[in-house]
Amino acid sequence: MKRLAISLVAAFVVLSLGAVSPRGQVLANLDRSASNHYAYPYPADAALPTLTAAPAGYEAFHIEHYGRHGSRWLTNGKYYERPVNALRQARHDRQLTLQGERLLRQMERVLDASRDRVGDLTDVGAEQHRLIARRMFGNFPTVFSGDARVDARSTVVLRCILSMQNETMVLRQLNPRLRITTDASYHDMPYMGWGYGEDTLANHIREAQRPLTDSLYATLLHPERFMHQIVADSAYAASIDGRQLMRDVFDIGGSLQGMRQFDDMSLYHLFTNDEIFLLWRLKNIYWYVNWANSPTNGNRMPYIERALLQNIIASADTAIAAGARGANLRFGHETCLGPLACLMELDSANYSCDDLDNLHEHWQDYNIFPKACNIQVVFYRPVGTQAVDAADVLVKVLYNEHEALLPVPTASGPYCRWTDLRDYYRSKLAIPTDWSAP
Repeated sequence: MKRLAISLVAAFVVLSLGAVSPRGQVLANLDRSASNHYAYPYPADAALPTLTAAPAGYEAFHIEHYGRHGSRWLTNGKYYERPVNALRQARHDRQLTLQGERLLRQMERVLDASRDRVGDLTDVGAEQHRLIARRMFGNFPTVFSGDARVDARSTVVLRCILSMQNETMVLRQLNPRLRITTDASYHDMPYMGWGYGEDTLANHIREAQRPLTDSLYATLLHPERFMHQIVADSAYAASIDGRQLMRDVFDIGGSLQGMRQFDDMSLYHLFTNDEIFLLWRLKNIYWYVNWANSPTNGNRMPYIERALLQNIIASADTAIAAGARGANLRFGHETCLGPLACLMELDSANYSCDDLDNLHEHWQDYNIFPKACNIQVVFYRPVGTQAVDAADVLVKVLYNEHEALLPVPTASGPYCRWTDLRDYYRSKLAIPTDWSAP
């Protein structure tokens, strides 16, 4: 039996969000159309739901965490170079309209700023993690009291390392007595990421999905109107890969929300509402079939994070047995956290369907893995105790700092018994061995 109970606050949040259609959500906040580039939606001046108080007689003492890096530059220089090259050629051929000239100047400005920056954490991304750390400390002060231990680990990617450093820096400022260790090593990559190298299950699954997503873009995305506003001659416009240019400009435009130096620039005006919604829907499908619990990938993708969930379980049991306060923090990527949220069945992340036309009504990528998205598994024990039996430990999960719906019965509000949740996941992880290999 699943999701038997939920706190009133979380229920209100879910019902309120559900009352607005996905199209309405996207058009009300165009930044959501950026999919995985959507900046974490809780800056200092944005409200989060009030968390449910700990059950009577219990206090938080430990956190297991996985977080995505914050807002970043695009990860390959070609994404910035490709639209500039296309527009420069059109200018050379005297085919750019005034709007096209303006767009070229904007793309050149972004390209120049991106030099030696591809994939880097941005100023907004760093602040996202500092604020998350501050809220985590404020929400669970008993976890970070005294000389509690914080073990923080990152993938070997620089933006993840800097995200880790920004969070741990704030924790140390808030409590200088914390015993904090940080590490980033290939030693941990087998569970911290979905694997590295070419011969991985994730890469095999993604390659198999490419024909599907390519055909959807080719069939549904029509760039003629977009091209008409930037290129004067329609025959000349047809010689340009307008579909690719349209996608590149849209992706760059969506990513600008993660960099304060571009607060004065917006590209959304180049697209109609229908185009914005379609471009988001296509990207939403891309992320779903490639990285979620989709029948098109055999429902296998969540299991690429089998090792990560096993690590979380083992680390939690070790902390419970030791009875020490503290947290294990992990920093990585949306391609890890998204499948992990599916595997853990948090909220609607694990949704599975064949109907891609209506997928957006049930699964929205901007809710699953915005920049700096995070999962916090918070453990509670009876007040005044230290080493306790695992059966006496309660747990709740914060998913992007909201109390998540869980796949097991809850004992009180969002809280369930750790042994119930752990045993459910252990049973789920008993999968055929061929599901964990290419």
